[in-house]
Amino acid sequence: MSEVSLPDDGRAEPADALPEYAERVLEVAELIPPGRVMTYGDVAEWLAEAGPRQVGRVMSLYGGAVPWWRVVRADGVLLPGHELRALSHYRTEGTPLKEAGRAAEGHLPRLDMRRARWDGVERAQGHT
Repeated sequence: MSEVSLPDDGRAEPADALPEYAERVLEVAELIPPGRVMTYGDVAEWLAEAGPRQVGRVMSLYGGAVPWWRVVRADGVLLPGHELRALSHYRTEGTPLKEAGRAAEGHLPRLDMRRARWDGVERAQGHT
């Protein structure tokens, strides 16, 4: 396996280097305050680039080192396969939740998006 890969623009880049877009997505994830969330679409809008699917792809590939549980689906459903880990983080951080009704599958709560969603205004002065 080669130690250098060539990105689309032909510049040499270390094979383990994080793509520039991924770095920007992860930087936004790190800005989200504890107890607050942004949707995949919110992050894409904040960056004014790509869309929710691309943000989701970055988070699935590279998001393990950042507070991944703060980048969420717009419907407030907890990330499938990671519900209990995410729920633990939400409860620790005091993230607003809507308790599940008895008919809800698995009786897992959802995020209260109206109260938990962060618009990026607070602490955003450092964003360029």
